[in-house]
Amino acid sequence: MSTPSALTFAESWSAPPTMAARTAEGRLTRQRVARSTLSWLTTTDRDPLSILERQNATRVPELIPLRTERMAASPFAFYRGTAALQAADLARDPHSGILVPSCGDAHVANFGFYASPQRTLVFDLNDFDEAAWAPWEWDVKRLITSIVIGGQATSRDEEVVRDAALAAVRTYARAMAAHATASPLTRFFDHYDVSAAASSADKETRAVLREAMRDAEKRTGDRAMRKLTETEPGGRHVFVEHPPTMVHADDAVEARLRQNVVQYAASVNIDIRMLLTHYTVSDIARRVVGVGSVGTLCTLVLMQDGDGNAMVLQGKQANQSVLVEYGGIVQPEAFTTFVGNHGEGGRVVAMQRILQAVSDPFLGHLQAYAGDFYVRQFHDMKGGIDLEQLEDRPFRVYAESCAAVLARAHAQSPNAAVVAGYIGNGRVIGEALLEWANAYAALSRQDYEAFVSASA
Repeated sequence: MSTPSALTFAESWSAPPTMAARTAEGRLTRQRVARSTLSWLTTTDRDPLSILERQNATRVPELIPLRTERMAASPFAFYRGTAALQAADLARDPHSGILVPSCGDAHVANFGFYASPQRTLVFDLNDFDEAAWAPWEWDVKRLITSIVIGGQATSRDEEVVRDAALAAVRTYARAMAAHATASPLTRFFDHYDVSAAASSADKETRAVLREAMRDAEKRTGDRAMRKLTETEPGGRHVFVEHPPTMVHADDAVEARLRQNVVQYAASVNIDIRMLLTHYTVSDIARRVVGVGSVGTLCTLVLMQDGDGNAMVLQGKQANQSVLVEYGGIVQPEAFTTFVGNHGEGGRVVAMQRILQAVSDPFLGHLQAYAGDFYVRQFHDMKGGIDLEQLEDRPFRVYAESCAAVLARAHAQSPNAAVVAGYIGNGRVIGEALLEWANAYAALSRQDYEAFVSASA
């Protein structure tokens, strides 16, 4: 005789939607939002400089000139620093409404190499400051536009840039379709095999990948130690200042340092927590990084054991995602609850673990006096590919590689098959997204020129 609880479970159980049903849902979405409408770009009633000023208001005042200098360096550098501006623009245009966990800043310079926990080199997304849930095409639009702007910045032929951008969209479409037919577990364990890619690529691309991999493998914590620190007579390691990009933290930060490290340690897995007990904090410094992050608080924490062995952790301030603040995307309730409990640093860490195939085991977060932070290893074989050094064929291969990685990240969503059904074979979507990207590249160039003029 069945127990009441067993009967209750049996009566209430229902099978999740099938892949075929989710794919059909995606095709039906085209009736509500035609794929061709993803080419529309609203250019009226914009005030791009006010958005950048609004961001500056929450940043370290003395670093604002450095942020301005870095963004003014080129149209591509400006584009890298304007994720908030693009999110605000995307919010004004039609979108599919099919939400996936999104990077929020998926331009080509935010893909790269880093070390897996097994000490092998992987290629994946590597920046998650803006990560949240958003329509799948928002990340793709940011990626494709960066291909267009990057291609223009390196004076490539217009047809070469068009070919690379469309190839990236087709790669994304094929990858999403393939992921949709796989089991969730298979999608979870899938990753971009950079060694296999290097072996199967053409001669030019193979040379670029192998050189980039060699450079990444040199960027270790030990190398950072040798370059950034010195040893005092008592054996204590300390950072060497290089103002304004590297300066020691003020007394208030140092006073809270050990307490903050304890709070960070509570957020990591137990094996890392045990590993941290071998070390004591020896120094902390503020370091300027990137383009879009300039002006936010970023610290390096130096830790060493009794025999002088050391490691460097990086803490970065985490603000609200631009996808939420400027894009206005309503987040799933579970996501909102998680951020409420763990802060924006917890959001960054959680989304990084979802979107990357493998992640830094030292990822953690804390809420400190100045706001929310996330923590990771510093220079753990992290490296990238310089677009200026690429010939046209490797440029296209790199664009496709970024698109494949992005598709793998988006495919972790239960909406993977919905996205695949909506996209189809990628032809209509490709033309629509490229039209939008070309228009947005021109708009971003106008914003850049206005920014440079206003900053003069």
